Amino acid sequence: MENIIVGGAWPYANGSLHIGHIAALLPGDVLARYFRAKGNRVFYVSGSDCHGTPITIRAKQENSTPEAISEHYHREFCHVFKKLGFSYDLYTKTSDPRHKEFVSEFHKKLYTSDYIEERTVKQAFCPACKKVLTDRLVVGICPACGSATRGDQCDACGEVLDADTVIDAKCADCGTPLSFGETTQLFLQISKLKKELCAFLDAHPHWRKNAIAFTKRYIDEGLRDRAITRDLDWGIDVPKCGYEDKKIYIWAENVLGYLSATSVLCKERGVSFKEVYGNENRQSRHYYVHGKDNIPFHTIILPSLLLAHGAGLHLPDEIISSEYMTLEGRKISTSQNWAVWAKDLVEEYNPDSIRYFFIANGPEKRDSDFSWREFKKQNNSELVGAWGNLVNRTLAFAVKFLDCQVTPAIIDADIKERIRLLYKSVGTKIEKGTFREALEEIFDVVRFGNTYYDAKQPWKTRANNLEECRNTISNCTYLIANIAILLHPFLPFSSSKVSEWLGVEIKWKEQDIGVKVIPRDISILFSKMD
Repeated sequence: MENIIVGGAWPYANGSLHIGHIAALLPGDVLARYFRAKGNRVFYVSGSDCHGTPITIRAKQENSTPEAISEHYHREFCHVFKKLGFSYDLYTKTSDPRHKEFVSEFHKKLYTSDYIEERTVKQAFCPACKKVLTDRLVVGICPACGSATRGDQCDACGEVLDADTVIDAKCADCGTPLSFGETTQLFLQISKLKKELCAFLDAHPHWRKNAIAFTKRYIDEGLRDRAITRDLDWGIDVPKCGYEDKKIYIWAENVLGYLSATSVLCKERGVSFKEVYGNENRQSRHYYVHGKDNIPFHTIILPSLLLAHGAGLHLPDEIISSEYMTLEGRKISTSQNWAVWAKDLVEEYNPDSIRYFFIANGPEKRDSDFSWREFKKQNNSELVGAWGNLVNRTLAFAVKFLDCQVTPAIIDADIKERIRLLYKSVGTKIEKGTFREALEEIFDVVRFGNTYYDAKQPWKTRANNLEECRNTISNCTYLIANIAILLHPFLPFSSSKVSEWLGVEIKWKEQDIGVKVIPRDISILFSKMD
C-alpha cells in the first residue's frame, strides 16, 4: 500500500480566509479524495499557523492577545473548510502541544548537525517606540526589485529578506528610521546544501513552471543562510541553553507541521512514522499544495531542514503551486477590503458550486480571475444545464415512467470502453496536478451523455419500444454512476448523493449500477443562480 502525504499550506491565523486561499488549497482535497478512492493510505494534513508577528500585530490592534486572536481564526478556518468539504485527516494548529513537542525534538537533533552555526547579527530597533522589531515590522524598499516591502519577504518578487538588507528601513508602526543593534542567533547554513538542493531540483523537471523558476532563481542568486531563532515573546521555545529568551523563528517550525501532524496520525493508526517519512521507503509519495508565494518555503526551506536534520527524511515529491486568483480583474487586497471572504461565500452558495468554479478556473499555470458574472454563468450552464440535467432527466424519467426501475442491461461496448479509459486518463491528470484538464475531460463525457439521451429519445421509445427505452435509461444511469465516482474528488457533496441513489461505492474503477430500483424522492443536484 502506497502512503500518500498531502500537505496543504498552513494559513496565518490573523485574518479571515479569502477566495485566493481557497483556490490555492482546494487541489489538496481533490488529491486526498482521489488517492483514498484508489485504496492508498492517505495522510491529508494542515493546520492554522498560530505563531509569528502578524498575529501579535493583530492582537495589538484589537487590544487582545495572540492566543485569543489565533484561536478565533482557527475556529473560523475549521468552519470554512468543513463547509467546503475539505476532508483533512488532521487539521491542527502550531500552538498544539503535540506540534510544539515534535518541533522541539526535531530542533534538538538539528542543533547537533554540521549545518547549524551561532552568529552575532544586526537587530532592528525603533528609537521612537523603544523596542526591538521583528522582520515583519520593518518596512522599506526591496534590495532585489526596488518595490515597497516588509523586512521578511517581498510580496512583489517573492524574495526572502533579512531586515538589515532592506533599503531605507523604517518602523512599520510609526515610520521612524531604524537603528540596528546586535544579537546572537542560531543559523541554518543553507549555503552548505547547494549541491543537494540542485540535485533535488534537477530530479523534478515535471514540477509546475513557477516552482522550478522560483527555486532555480534562489539557487542561482546564491543561497543564503537563515536565522532559525528570533527575539520574540510569542512562539515555540528554543530548546537550547542560553536561548531561553528566544523563540524558534516561524519559518523553521511551521513547515514542520506537515511532519508533526503526520506523526500524530501515525500514532493513532499504529503506523511507523519512519515508514511514511523515511527516505528509504519507496512506498511514499508526498504532495505539497500552496500558493506561489510559498514556493521557497517548500522547495528550499523545508528540504534544507530535512537534509540538515540528518535522519534520512523524505523530501517533497510533488509541488502543487498555484498562481494568484484576482477579483474582478484586480489583485486581492485585504488591507483595502478588496476580497471575497470565504466565511461569507460558504454561507450563501452550494459548496460544490464553489468547488467547481475554483477548480475549473484554478490558477494552475497563470493568474485566474473570479467574477460574480462568471461564477453564476458556470453554475447555470455546467452544473445545472449539463451535469444536473443529465442526472435529473434520466433518473426522473425512471421514477415517472419505469416505476423507479433501472433494469440491468448490456451496456454499449463503446460507452464501457470510454468510461474505462476515463478513469485512467483523469487519474493520471490528477496525479500530475492538472486538475482543470481532468475536470473538463469528465464534463466532456457529461455532455456526451446528454447527446446520447437526446439521440435515443426515450420519451418516444417508451411508447413503441419499451425494451429499447429501458436500455437507454440503463446506459445513461451507468454513465451517471461512473461520472459520480469520477467527480467525487471535485464535487463530493452532489457525487455522494448520486452514489447513494445508485448504490455504488467511492472506488476508483468502473462500476455497475448497484441497485435495480432507485429512490422515488430523487432531488435536483444544483439550483440556478439569479
